[in-house]
Amino acid sequence: MNTKQPSKRDEALSARKARPKSGAIADFIAKVGTMSAARAGEGGGKGRLLFALDATMSRQPTWDLACQLQAEMFEAVADTGGLSVQLIYFRGFGECRASKWVADPRALANLMTGIDCRGGHTQISKVFSHAREEHKKERINAIVYVGDAMEEDIDRLSQKAGEIGLLGCPIFVFQEGHDPTAETAFREFARLSKGAYARFDAKAPRELAALLRAVAAYASGGRQALKLQGGGQAHKLLEQLK
Repeated sequence: MNTKQPSKRDEALSARKARPKSGAIADFIAKVGTMSAARAGEGGGKGRLLFALDATMSRQPTWDLACQLQAEMFEAVADTGGLSVQLIYFRGFGECRASKWVADPRALANLMTGIDCRGGHTQISKVFSHAREEHKKERINAIVYVGDAMEEDIDRLSQKAGEIGLLGCPIFVFQEGHDPTAETAFREFARLSKGAYARFDAKAPRELAALLRAVAAYASGGRQALKLQGGGQAHKLLEQLK
């Protein structure tokens, strides 16, 4: 019987896969892991995740990829039965719309495919105001925001982000691109809300998808929900929960 020996190329690929992720990603995972431990002690009840999208024209080039990754996140947590999700997006001239809260996150994948990007300024303030109002009705466990720009008053938005943080609702911000103004603002929103920041890297879609699933797992039920997730990112999260 012939037994194929691994080539040097195969060994190199295996070693590359085993390397730790970048510092920013590791920090993000550690942050989510800490929050997951806290969520696990909150008791039962369905988690609620508000998913916010910048759908202005600047995001058009990578919109299909973003929708695919976000759909994967919804798919990953749908089988746990522990998460309700609401989608809110803004685009065009003052348009900001929110879906109903859905118990089956898969339903949002279809909704996202029907959204197209339109020119306009950011409306993050409306997203934060909406989040506070929804939280008053019923607790929101986490907010995910994906965007590439920030064209509003950073001080006013930071105030709102801090107020959301006081409600115990962390904001997980994913930035697409490298706009310095947006990065400064997004990092501050994450810090003030006790959330986390990571860059949306179109060149590493699997890594981003894993991080999105991690946030969803946190919102749906802490450590126990993370155990149901597959992949290396979920295992790294579990390692943080000791």
